[in-house]
Amino acid sequence: MTTTEKPAMHTILRRASATTVQAIAGAVLIAVHVPLTKPLRRWRTGWGATDAEAAATLPGDEFVPQARWGYTHAITIDAPPEKVWPWIAQLGQGRGGFYSYEGLENLIGCHVRNSDTLVPEYQHIGVGDQIRLHPQAPPLTVVMTEPNSRLVLHGALPETDDSQIWAFHLHRVDHRRTRLVERGRGAFGPRLSSRLAFGPTLIEPVSFVMSRKMLLTIRHLAESSTHPATR
Repeated sequence: MTTTEKPAMHTILRRASATTVQAIAGAVLIAVHVPLTKPLRRWRTGWGATDAEAAATLPGDEFVPQARWGYTHAITIDAPPEKVWPWIAQLGQGRGGFYSYEGLENLIGCHVRNSDTLVPEYQHIGVGDQIRLHPQAPPLTVVMTEPNSRLVLHGALPETDDSQIWAFHLHRVDHRRTRLVERGRGAFGPRLSSRLAFGPTLIEPVSFVMSRKMLLTIRHLAESSTHPATR
């Protein structure tokens, strides 16, 4: 093995080790959250959000007008919206990933590689574009997009009355800070498969664990790109 190959192999092994540790941590969190869905629901569905943010009607809510469940998560980022938006714009399987527990996502076949850099070809996103969560699952469609402001994804199965949105809203706090609000809304039909795939019983605890990790990672990435460490 050459001198150049050794650092490369070390980096690969370190990443693999970190991914495995994170996957175990994520799995443990999900295992804890699933049986505690009801007692933790209020906290989980409003994590980080103010009462006003949770109660607000946001653009995109109208795509699931009769939502049977939903959540509003929020986080303050020490970076302006234009530094946060590029990380949102490249979300998706086969794109920049989801900045969450990569090992867990790949365990169920997502084939995700979370990017810690901005990828120019993933920065152009428009209404009608399709964003995949899993290579075998129906994609979500971009129904609203406004750079530095919002991204709303929508998925629906009219034949089963299943519908959902996944939305990101960036609100400028001041010249250097952003309030990132993530909103999910879902409706589901009477079938057991619908209740499991679009209802809160399993999706709520799983999506909370994954979303919390995602928002924290986006904050880290945006703040790091805005305030790079001095050497």
